[in-house]
Parts: sequence; C-alpha cells; structure tokens
Amino acid sequence: ILNYLIGKSEGVIKSELKTLLNEYPKVAQVIPTLVAFREKQTKVLTSYNFNEFIYKDYFFEKKEILPDSDINDIIEFADKTGILKLFYEGRIKNIVDYVIGVEVGLDSNGRKNRTGKLMEKIVELFISEICKKNKFEYISQANSKKIKEKWGLKLTVDKSSRLLDFAINTPQRLFLVETNFYAGGGSKIKSTAGEYKTMSEYWKNDGHEFIWITDGYGWKTTLFPLREAFDNIDYILNLQLVSEGVLEEILTEDF
Repeated sequence: ILNYLIGKSEGVIKSELKTLLNEYPKVAQVIPTLVAFREKQTKVLTSYNFNEFIYKDYFFEKKEILPDSDINDIIEFADKTGILKLFYEGRIKNIVDYVIGVEVGLDSNGRKNRTGKLMEKIVELFISEICKKNKFEYISQANSKKIKEKWGLKLTVDKSSRLLDFAINTPQRLFLVETNFYAGGGSKIKSTAGEYKTMSEYWKNDGHEFIWITDGYGWKTTLFPLREAFDNIDYILNLQLVSEGVLEEILTEDF
C-alpha cells in the first residue's frame, strides 16, 4: 500500500499519507520499521536545553480507526525522521524490498553507532557550555598523544588506538569522559563496564578523573554490572543528572 507514495511530490506527500492512514490504518505499523525500529510505541527526544529534556510519545499500534491526533503524529514522525523524503526523492523503489533490507540490518552496528553519536552530540552541548562558562579547555575524540601535545599531561592507555569521547582540562585536574547509550541489555554492557573499571584505575594513578555518562533502557536489565561499576568508578551519570548540573559541579569541584 505504501508503494503508492513513491514519487509523490514534496508538496502533496503529507496529504497523501493522511489519506492512506484514514483508509488503511494498519499502514501505521509499518512506519517505524522504515527507520529500523520494531516497537509500536516510542518516546522521542524532541528538544533539549540545559535544564530539561522534552520527549514526545508516538504510537503505531494496530487500530481499526486512527483518530486525527494519531494520524498527525505519525505524519510528523515520518517527516522529521526523513521517511517522507525517501518517498518523494524516489530513494525507495519498492517498499517490500526496502523493509526486508532494513530488517536484515536492524541488529547491525550501524544503528548502535548512530545512537552513540547522538549521545555524544547531546553531551558535547553541555560540555561546551560548561567549558565556555568556566574557561576550561576540552578535546573531543581525544587520545594520549593529543592530550600530551595540548596540555603536556601523561595518560596511561591499554592500547595506542584508544580514543576518549572527551578530555576536559580544568585548573584542578584532567577529566576523561566516555558516553554510551544502551537501548538493550547484553554482554556489551558487561564488557564495557569492566573495561572502564580497569581504565579508571589507570587514570586515577595518573592523577586524572574518569566520568562515565551512560543512559538507556538497557541498564534496567543489567543491574549487576551497573552496581559493580558504581562501586569502582567515582562518577557515573545519566543525561538527567547532566542536565541538572551535576557534571558542572564535578568539573568545578575544588579537589
């Protein structure tokens, strides 16, 4: 049914999708799959500032009749995620083939990497503002060589290729920051927690501090590694704590 939208112009595609959703409500269930998402309900971060994160719920459940409010939300979701653009630019040639391709790639690293990069961007907004306000310096995608060249500081690493999301230099000391977002549980969380525990010990011996900023529903199913990490890493924050000013408190603390 969605093949009907292929090649429709940008000016009419929203009204055409609205017509389809009114006539064939089951089409709503396919929409999230087009952006590699299986769930029929999702909470999307629509806006963020330095005080709060604003989320909006989108629903794609099977219904006999979709109310106008649901239809408008689905169209908004399809527009803001770029789904409509795929149709009117002709990037989708056949919806069935496209969905099969997306399904094959649902569990690939691509989606995880995109989520991780978004997490980094959000955290960097806060770090940039904090550093500007307090006249700190920071490096994104930092390694031991960059840190040595910029600030003359030694950083012990387990491998020369190790990159850190951020390194922040304050008058008190150097802070190393890693960010992760986990949509689901699994062995990756456990291995990362163990890895950061080891690295935080190295960096503490160097006289530096490590901050782990992590979030996501995956932690709800992997509580033991989180508990163990809390026992061994001084600073573990989620995005809510960052937005409430805890990161700035840590960075400006007089050690």
